[in-house]
Amino acid sequence: QVQLVESGGGLVQAGGSLRLSCPASGRTFTRNAMGWFRQAPGKEREFVAVISGSGGTTYYADSVKGRFTISRDNAKNTVYLQMNSLKPEDTAVYYCAADPKRGIPRPRPVPKDYDYWGQGTQVTVSS
Repeated sequence: QVQLVESGGGLVQAGGSLRLSCPASGRTFTRNAMGWFRQAPGKEREFVAVISGSGGTTYYADSVKGRFTISRDNAKNTVYLQMNSLKPEDTAVYYCAADPKRGIPRPRPVPKDYDYWGQGTQVTVSS
């Protein structure tokens, strides 16, 4: 059984930082694209950042570019999201996901590209 389990969310003031982690179990994704998406109340789930299996290719949503950094540790089968300079509009449930079909992600992926999902972790940024 494949599991992705996000952690590291919480409540932070605007301008603060959080680091999300997502270890995978049940299969390895070292050759597969992985990514982070988020969903705010009343909105659709949206792309945040994705990374290739090797870690050499990354893509970011324009809204987080320069503030967020995605990375992975294939030895730990884990993907991370470092979030700096957080803004209230970053408030959402953050989900990690894995695409077993691609080693290199699409530059503008959509949720349906990804087959495996975690349960999500809440990030709340206060003003």
